[in-house]
Amino acid sequence: MTEASPDLRRLLIIEDDSVFARTLARSFERRGYRVEVIDGPDRLDGVADTLRPDYAVVDLRLAGASGLTCVERLHQRDPATRIVVLTGFASIATAVEAIKLGATNYLTKPANTDDIEAAFARTEGDAQADLATRPTSIKTLEWEHIHQTLADTGFNVSEAARRLGLHRRTLARKLDKRHMP
Repeated sequence: MTEASPDLRRLLIIEDDSVFARTLARSFERRGYRVEVIDGPDRLDGVADTLRPDYAVVDLRLAGASGLTCVERLHQRDPATRIVVLTGFASIATAVEAIKLGATNYLTKPANTDDIEAAFARTEGDAQADLATRPTSIKTLEWEHIHQTLADTGFNVSEAARRLGLHRRTLARKLDKRHMP
């Protein structure tokens, strides 16, 4: 976005919501980051070669693509890059996959600049983290099972439907209700 001195922290934002991306970029620029924004994986390699990001914020659900592929590619390029995945469609399965692929942290939207910077800074787990006091609902358990099966099949809807014992259209309708690609 803006040309800055090479000693600034370099941040790559991969977000397809242009208004949110612009707001986030401006906020980080005010905090002394050099920021580049892209809306999907297509320009990732070229921008990452030029910017060499220290940090990345990756939207999990990009138009026509999964942010998980961006996480994997960024981590392969430089394992030291601190990657935070942002999503409005959180699930245990995608959180686990994001961390396995190299994400440093996983946050649900809405998240602000303070939340993201705190996530960049966290390098250790917290054994004292609060445990859920309410049992998980049946709908959430069903969604987690569906999403884990999708992840296990590489997000192949037909194969996931077969493994779940559902008709493909039934699974597609359930995914549409949760706004999954």
